[in-house]
Amino acid sequence: MERTLAQAAKHLGMTRPKLIELMRAKGLLNNRNLPAYPTRDRDYLRIKDSNWYHETAGMQYSQSTRVKQPGIRWLADQLGLDLPAIPVNNRDVA
Repeated sequence: MERTLAQAAKHLGMTRPKLIELMRAKGLLNNRNLPAYPTRDRDYLRIKDSNWYHETAGMQYSQSTRVKQPGIRWLADQLGLDLPAIPVNNRDVA
């Protein structure tokens, strides 16, 4: 499962702008909010390429950062955050 920066921020208990600020301060994001080291951090972050057609401007292209599932704990470690406790799932109990 992949999360947007907004979803990852919510999971880490903060706002998207605060997460971006912390990630930039640590050198994890560049000025376009994309991974600063996409090869090094590929197990945790990825760049999602998107495109769409606009009536007057033609094809539009964008890139955004996605946080992979292992990236949530990695981000918490990188940024010195305590992750909220994961709720226990009792549905699997026999």
